[in-house]
Amino acid sequence: MDHDTPGITGIGQIAIVVEDVERATAFYRDVLGLQLLFTFPGMAFFECGAVRLFLSRPEGPSGGTSILYYRVQDIGAAASALERRGVRLEQAPHVIHRDARHELWMAFLRDSEGNLVGLMQEVEAT
Repeated sequence: MDHDTPGITGIGQIAIVVEDVERATAFYRDVLGLQLLFTFPGMAFFECGAVRLFLSRPEGPSGGTSILYYRVQDIGAAASALERRGVRLEQAPHVIHRDARHELWMAFLRDSEGNLVGLMQEVEAT
């Protein structure tokens, strides 16, 4: 990876803000037929081809309606490259989920219009 760029490899996840996660889960699972991967209180994750769909309640008044999560090969290097370009991270890289298969790392920043942007890296469990 070129250390002057974040090394984005594609969109890994899209978050959709919903008022009622259980109702939305039923719609996406039962009406649209998406495969439910897993749930946590107030959250549901679906497989949607190569992109994961994430349903959640709003996180504060300026949470927006959707968040794009960009896959990166090395989240620490990506965050450092963005900081060198003048980006202030909302949240530094951190593990948000760990299971027998992998760790899910994320970091967050705002784009030029104030929209929340996520970076994500899945690291295989060792």
